[in-house]
Amino acid sequence: MTRTILGLSGSLRRASFNAGLLRAAADLTPEGTRIEIGSIRDVPLYDGDLERASGLPGAVVTLQAQLQAADGVLLVTPEYNNGIPGVFKNAIDWMSRGPGLQMWVDKPVAVIGASPGGFGTMMAQDHWLPVLRTLKADFWAGGRLMVSRAGDLFDADGNLTDPASRQRLAAFLEGFAKVI
Repeated sequence: MTRTILGLSGSLRRASFNAGLLRAAADLTPEGTRIEIGSIRDVPLYDGDLERASGLPGAVVTLQAQLQAADGVLLVTPEYNNGIPGVFKNAIDWMSRGPGLQMWVDKPVAVIGASPGGFGTMMAQDHWLPVLRTLKADFWAGGRLMVSRAGDLFDADGNLTDPASRQRLAAFLEGFAKVI
């Protein structure tokens, strides 16, 4: 049986370091595991009036279906101003609406990220903890992966080219896949 991980990048920029880190993760998954890359691009800003009038937007329904089908979730987070990017948190907030909240309960979730700075995405990763606790997700703390100085490790198209970083990513994924 193949394990499926829903992978979400918190950046909308197509050549972002985090979108590239997620693509690399999809390429490096261990045998018996696959990453389905979801997209937060079309998720609107949360608006309770919109939800009440129209229900869940199509992009959210798609993400919820992917979440429901997944055995685990990989959040690939940028760090903006020492925290979670608003667009990423917004997408998770939408995903928890309606039947979505129950889909997070006990779902294994891992968080990784890449940043041009020297500390990687340490603060953003830590800021996800109360969110995941509230969702009752099963946060995997068995590994931590922060890709620092990403500008030196990715090519112009946002592809992770650094062999050592790719090796660390593969080891991280191996550990996460074991708990799913």
